[in-house]
Amino acid sequence: MLNVKECEHTLEMCTDETSAIPCTGEVHPRPPQIAIRGLTKIYPMADGDVVALDSIDLSIDKGDIYGIIGMSGAGKSTLIRCLNRLDTPTAGQVLVDGQDVLTMPAPQLRAMRRRMAMIFQQFNLLSQKTVARNVRYPLEIAGVPRKQADEKVRQLLAVVGLSDKAKAYPGQLSGGQKQRVAIARALASDPTMLLCDEATSALDPMTTQSILELLQQINRELGITVVLITHEMAVIRQICNKVAILDGGQLAEQGSVDDVFLHTKSQAGRRLFGILPEETEPQPSAPALRIVFDGQAAGQPVISRVSRETGVDVNILSANIRPLNGKAYGQMLIARPEAEAERTVLMEQLRRYGLTVEEVLPNGL
Repeated sequence: MLNVKECEHTLEMCTDETSAIPCTGEVHPRPPQIAIRGLTKIYPMADGDVVALDSIDLSIDKGDIYGIIGMSGAGKSTLIRCLNRLDTPTAGQVLVDGQDVLTMPAPQLRAMRRRMAMIFQQFNLLSQKTVARNVRYPLEIAGVPRKQADEKVRQLLAVVGLSDKAKAYPGQLSGGQKQRVAIARALASDPTMLLCDEATSALDPMTTQSILELLQQINRELGITVVLITHEMAVIRQICNKVAILDGGQLAEQGSVDDVFLHTKSQAGRRLFGILPEETEPQPSAPALRIVFDGQAAGQPVISRVSRETGVDVNILSANIRPLNGKAYGQMLIARPEAEAERTVLMEQLRRYGLTVEEVLPNGL
């Protein structure tokens, strides 16, 4: 049983002896930072209601980089706008640190929105203000003294790598630089959560990569929870640790990225993540070995290393391997050595590296 005050020992044994009701010494699971319960959004239309969200249940833990993915019209943007009540749901709850956003009075809602900052696809910068003034704008609204605000702006521009652009105007910046300014501005209110609504959709691939790396850095170094809306599978694969798949306003699937990516159950998930569908597994024309990469560190030359160590030449027939969170997932077919001794030593060495190896025969054999 938890203390009267909220127990702070949520990830370890409770030993607090200062409260009226002492901790029991039990391990308490930390409650989610954002808990979405039965979230429903219906738009009344002349020709019939449109159900944008249909009873969505999600839990987002502190420190997550949580991806919400789906095709256009799946309800992703509606969901993220309901989190901070930019859009009011028809039914359900959005609990942030245990408090229901949907019942908050205006002053409390404003304070919550400062903790739950948001960045958008189109940057939304003030074109007549310099980069520094754009970042300082929320501090000015909050009444932060000028000297303190200027120091905060200097620190934030350093975080996003734009210290030399303080006096520039948005029109003088690239798309990636504009998004960095928007991120710095979002961080000005010291948020604990950052909502990203298609934040990289308007950017080229190289710029997208740099922005995603910046979001990872912010998550890692500042401990800020990131909720990321996207329709791009590559974005989810690169930085998210958890993912929810929306399809037609319904929650099709959710879980860790590794699990959903490897064991996709829904049709929507198979469209987005299915890299190992059984119906498309390559079939060899001669006896082969199938090697399954289910979390091997990406970038490690395992096959060439094993070939050198065993002295067995490896002939790669086909490969379908993709990186995910710094790991390699997929499978590879290699020609099966004719000599049984070579085959045995090769398979044993591959398994020592944590790989799954099996013999595969052509159809009909």
